[in-house]
Amino acid sequence: MKFLLTLLLLITFAMVTLDASAKPKTKVNVTQNTVQSLIEGLNSENLGLKSSSAYMIGELQLSKAVIPLMRILHQDENEDIRIAAALALYKIGSPVAIHAVKQSIRFDDSERVSKHCASFYNEYQKNKINDEKINFDAAKTALK
Repeated sequence: MKFLLTLLLLITFAMVTLDASAKPKTKVNVTQNTVQSLIEGLNSENLGLKSSSAYMIGELQLSKAVIPLMRILHQDENEDIRIAAALALYKIGSPVAIHAVKQSIRFDDSERVSKHCASFYNEYQKNKINDEKINFDAAKTALK
């Protein structure tokens, strides 16, 4: 009974933690044309289109857009667009993307952008630690 209760608590904790990581729940088939259109949207002068493109790239976790997003994060004049790019990079989650967010904490001229990047990076670190803890707990449980 004690084992069953422990297992139930472990599964519940894992489900809550995994749900908090904000990963897409369904796999979406994204065409090359869609990817190209979203990347072109990043180059638009229209701030709404640029911001929306960054958001969708992050939601779809399109790693092909990491370099254009990094360029925006480092060079765009608009703070809101740089924050949208940082959020998209955080959601993509590749080592290069996370490193770009981390570097913006120190090097961005805007305190607002730096604070958002710090928040995204801290959330990434927290999720990484939780994922490692879940893997460790699962391995420990399996060995019993």
